[in-house]
Amino acid sequence: MELGIEARPDGVAIVRPVGRLDLLSAAEFKQCLAETVSGGHHRLVVDLQGIPFIDSSGLAALIGGLKAARVAGGDLRLARPGEQARVIMELTSLDRVLRLYDAVEEALSGW
Repeated sequence: MELGIEARPDGVAIVRPVGRLDLLSAAEFKQCLAETVSGGHHRLVVDLQGIPFIDSSGLAALIGGLKAARVAGGDLRLARPGEQARVIMELTSLDRVLRLYDAVEEALSGW
């Protein structure tokens, strides 16, 4: 998995993972989110456009990132989820906990 991070001066970081978010990559992704939050960016937008597949380990990594952000007084939002990600979020009811947005700009608004 490749990870791109755009750290903005307003305390928001846009995280752009590319590849499968599964058992093999979840730990690295969760660590990246935790390091981003501990680096002072408590509001995270995860751009899922480059993620074709998420499994339960990937969901756990997203929840871990959400917890880290909220403990620091921030939040985590998901932008541009693919069809598989959207379906798994709905099936697990995580779409009630993790906010889904159709565009990164939409996820950035309201903070």
